[in-house]
Amino acid sequence: MKSLLPGEFAPETVYLDTAAFGLPPKRGLTALHAALHDWGAGRRTPGGDDEVDRLRAGFTRLLPGATPDDIAIANTVGTLVGPIAAGLPAGAEVLVAEGDFASVTNPFRYHGNLRVRTAPLERLAQEVRPSTALVAVSLAQSADGRLVDLANLRTATTAHNAHLLLDVSQAAGWLPLHFADADYWVCATFKWLLGARSVSLLAINPAAAELTHPTSPGWYAAADRWSEMYAPRQLATTARRHDSTPDGLGVLAARIGLDLIDELTVEAVGAHDLALAQRFRTGLAALDIPAVPGDSPIVTIPGEYGRADRVEAADIVATTRNNFLRFAFHVHNTSDDVDRALTALGEK
Repeated sequence: MKSLLPGEFAPETVYLDTAAFGLPPKRGLTALHAALHDWGAGRRTPGGDDEVDRLRAGFTRLLPGATPDDIAIANTVGTLVGPIAAGLPAGAEVLVAEGDFASVTNPFRYHGNLRVRTAPLERLAQEVRPSTALVAVSLAQSADGRLVDLANLRTATTAHNAHLLLDVSQAAGWLPLHFADADYWVCATFKWLLGARSVSLLAINPAAAELTHPTSPGWYAAADRWSEMYAPRQLATTARRHDSTPDGLGVLAARIGLDLIDELTVEAVGAHDLALAQRFRTGLAALDIPAVPGDSPIVTIPGEYGRADRVEAADIVATTRNNFLRFAFHVHNTSDDVDRALTALGEK
């Protein structure tokens, strides 16, 4: 199996770490170099509202049913989860998954006036109850790639009048998404979307918009930002009221990454990534190396037992955390990458 875009990526390693940081495509690097040149030459500053508008529109193509007015932009996932936590009434119960990424759970845990309850990922739908105001969870888990049973979870939240927040930082780009399946969608762009660490996006279902509360609105969140810099009157009435001033270079990189995924189609990317992950899982089983069960491009080996050193010595980039060794397969990877990783892992 070949790369989906031969010649678009140029890693000097076997890069199997998209779950930590996606590789930038050449077209993105070219655009960034040009923007940096123009900036340094004093001809223009990076970014602009046109690029931000194109980025919002690009995210809606990954989230059918959403419109650009439903999309807010900021630097981090935690920043964008904050307005959702701030909009909950005092004492509200928030249900989160055991072991989920801190950016999803911390805005609720450290809010100071919310009740946060934790449940195993596989039991999350069963743990929703009448007192639950919100369920917040990563659709694909950062640690090991396990997927939420979204159909059952959405049924449960609807039955108990609870809202649903999904972090799709480890899912958007390879897994098809639908706006109606959650009330809030938050996503970092620097992983599977091949963008920049400085850009994250939040999609808000209009029916749940009134429950969010801006936490630190700056000039960019104003209804008419260019005329209200020094005479603020009101915030935007759309999701833009949660905007933070965007990083122009990051927006450019994120927009180009989104365009690339759109060009390939999420379905093709998902098929490619999952096929490589399955080849890897099959090879691990043949080596009698256990992996966390799952069906995503993220494959994690519990108890790495020194295997990380073998992987690093073979010039393969993966992630070691909490005695787990994590691999992630994306558009630039090939079956040769899988086989090189298996060879390194199988060496004694």
